[in-house]
Amino acid sequence: MRIAVVGGGLAGLAAALACADGGADVTLFEARRRLGGATFSFERDGLVLDNGQHVALRCCTDYLAFLRRIGSERLLDVQPRLRIPVLRPGKPATELARDDLPAPLHLARTLLSYAPLSLRDRLGAVRAALALRALDPDDPALDARTFGGWLREHGQSRRAVEALWDLICLPTINLHADEASLALAAKVFRTGLLDARDAADLAVPAAPLARLHGEPAAAALAAAGARVETGCRVRRVDPGPVVEVDGVRERFDAAIVAVPHTAVEALVPGLPSYAALSASPIVNLHVHYDRRVLPVPVAAVVDSPLQYLFDRTAAAGVATGQLVTVSLSAAHEAQKLPVAELRTRFLPELERLLPAAADAEVLRFHATHEPQATFAGRPGTRRLRPGPETAFENVFLAGAWTDTGWPATMESAVRSGNAAARAALAAHVGEIVGAAA
Repeated sequence: MRIAVVGGGLAGLAAALACADGGADVTLFEARRRLGGATFSFERDGLVLDNGQHVALRCCTDYLAFLRRIGSERLLDVQPRLRIPVLRPGKPATELARDDLPAPLHLARTLLSYAPLSLRDRLGAVRAALALRALDPDDPALDARTFGGWLREHGQSRRAVEALWDLICLPTINLHADEASLALAAKVFRTGLLDARDAADLAVPAAPLARLHGEPAAAALAAAGARVETGCRVRRVDPGPVVEVDGVRERFDAAIVAVPHTAVEALVPGLPSYAALSASPIVNLHVHYDRRVLPVPVAAVVDSPLQYLFDRTAAAGVATGQLVTVSLSAAHEAQKLPVAELRTRFLPELERLLPAAADAEVLRFHATHEPQATFAGRPGTRRLRPGPETAFENVFLAGAWTDTGWPATMESAVRSGNAAARAALAAHVGEIVGAAA
C-alpha cells in the first residue's frame, strides 16, 4: 500500500510512522526544510531557541509513546510528582502540587492551602472540582457553554477564576475560562488533573524541540523505510488520491493531509472550509540575563501579565547567566506588539516578580509571535472538528485541530496522526477483503 502524508508536523510524523509500522510504503511531503511543524527550534545570536514553550503531562500517553518510538523520550524531563511553584509580585511563593492519595484526594491539600485565594474560595474550589469531575466531556450540551459561565454557576468568584482556574485553562486551551468551551475544560481537568493522581505530572523538554521531535523522527522514518521529501510543497490533493507536487501528479492508495485547518480547503478542493475554528495566539519571550534570576525550572504566575516562566539555560546552550522563557497564552494584545515594545512592557514585570532580575543585566531579548498557534476552543468547537475520514475515498485528515476530544496540544496532534493512519490502513484492508469476496 502506497500512502502519501502531506505535512511534517507532529500529526504527520505520527501518521507516517504508524503507516510505515503497519507495512505501508510511505512518502512524507513537507514544504519547509525541517520537520516538526509548529514545534521547532532556531538559532539567534548564538542561542538555540524554541518557537514556543511546549510541555506535556503524564496523561499524554500517545505523545509519550511517540517519543519512545523515535528514541527521544530521554530528552523529556518528567516530574516524579506534580509540583509547580506559583509566584506573585511581593508575596511568598506557593505551589500547585499533588500527594500520593487516590484521586481526587491527591489535590485536596494544595487546594485547601492555596494562598492566592481566601479560605472561602479554597473551599469553593474543592466543591467545584468535585462537580467538574462528574461532567462528561463528550456530552454535546457542554460544548454549547463557556467554562467561565459554569464556574460562576458553581460559586467561583472572579478571583478564583483568575488565580486558579485560568492557571490551567490558559496554557491548555489557549483561552481564558470565559471564552473556553466547557466540554474542552472538562476534558482538560478530568483527564489532566482529577481522574488519576499522576496524570498532571509535568514533562518539560530538556533539549531544543528540533532534537526532541524533528531530527529523531526523520531518523526513525528513514529506518522504517519511509521516503521524506522536505522543501517540497504539495499544491493540491485530488480524489484518487492524486498528489500534485511542482506540476508532477502522483497517484497513491491513500493520502493523509496533516496541515493546519486554515490550509485544508485550498489544498484539497471540494472539502469544506474549517475557518470557523478561528485561531488563538501565543507569544514567547526569551530573556537572557547575566546571572540566575529564576530559582526554579518552571513556575506559574498570578497577579501579573506574566503567565508561565521556564529556565531554558541548558537547552538553549547558554554558557553564562540564565535564559528565562516567558509563555503568554491567548496573547491577543501581545501578539500585535513589536519586540521593542514587548521588552519595554514585560521586563519591569519580571523585575517585580523576580527580585534578582532588578540588578541583573539583560544580555539578549527575543520574542516569537505565533498568531495562529492553536484553534480557538470556544463553545461550538466540537461540531466543527472533523474526524479522519473525508468525503473523498482514501483521503484522510490529521492535525491537533481535528476531533480528538483534546484541545490543540501535542497529544492531540499525535492522536490525530495515529487515528488517520488506522483509518487509512483499515480502508486498504477492507478493499482487499472486498476484492477477494
